[in-house]
Amino acid sequence: MNSSHRDRALLLVTLLVAGGLLSACAFPRKDHTGMPDASVIRVSTDTGQLKALPPDCEPLRQKSQYSTLTDMRMDISFGCATYTNLSQQVARPEDLVSPRSYGNQSADTAAAAVERHRTGQVTPLRNTTTTDVGVSK
Repeated sequence: MNSSHRDRALLLVTLLVAGGLLSACAFPRKDHTGMPDASVIRVSTDTGQLKALPPDCEPLRQKSQYSTLTDMRMDISFGCATYTNLSQQVARPEDLVSPRSYGNQSADTAAAAVERHRTGQVTPLRNTTTTDVGVSK
């Protein structure tokens, strides 16, 4: 290998190492240990019936890792919006306290559906739209 090829190879390795180091600085690792789960949704019985309440977002707040003295970034409450929206969509808050078991699981039915899919014997969808459902023609 002549010196020209060796110099180019050394330059390439140097650029790759420098690029790896710079990308590690630009994208710091996030601390995922404080990420919430569904347990942050609270249940209230103040009105006599159960109601799902959104989480307290303050404990979920994390400092932005991109803030500098000249570019202050907002803190972020990871998961707060997601679990706030989820708490507003809970149809039966009792399930958060004592969930019902799913009683209709059937391995035979699931296996038969997979087999129909594999053999191409799937029932085609009806040719309707959502606006057609329940409308008499």
